[in-house]
Amino acid sequence: WDRMLRVNLTGVFACIQATLPGMMKARWGRIVAVSSAIALRGNAGQSAYAASKTGVVGLVRSVAKEYAGRGITANALCPGFVETEMTSGLPQKVRRALDEGIPMGRVGTAEEMAAAVRFLASDEASYVNGAVLAVDGGLTA
Repeated sequence: WDRMLRVNLTGVFACIQATLPGMMKARWGRIVAVSSAIALRGNAGQSAYAASKTGVVGLVRSVAKEYAGRGITANALCPGFVETEMTSGLPQKVRRALDEGIPMGRVGTAEEMAAAVRFLASDEASYVNGAVLAVDGGLTA
């Protein structure tokens, strides 16, 4: 429990805290914190993980309100299952069940997550603040 909160929530807080002074001085900044689809739906056996990632959502929404007047936006990306080294090693039966549980029928890619982060960090998202963007193939729909 403690380690999960330290890594997933306190780590995000520390990064935001470290970057805010420069952003405030510039009167511009983009914070994109990575949460998880699990923050939006929960998952059996993942209480600590879900709590830590839900905390990231609350943190980002508060930061969004606190610093909007200084030209800083803060948003949370909530990826679903993503193709990684870890998911590529899943047994075929488990992987098939995972894919079938996602409305789009597949896990996402790192490139799809990066595209969402690029958008949230861009000037095109200048009016997106305090948003929670689920990039999960419909998992949390």
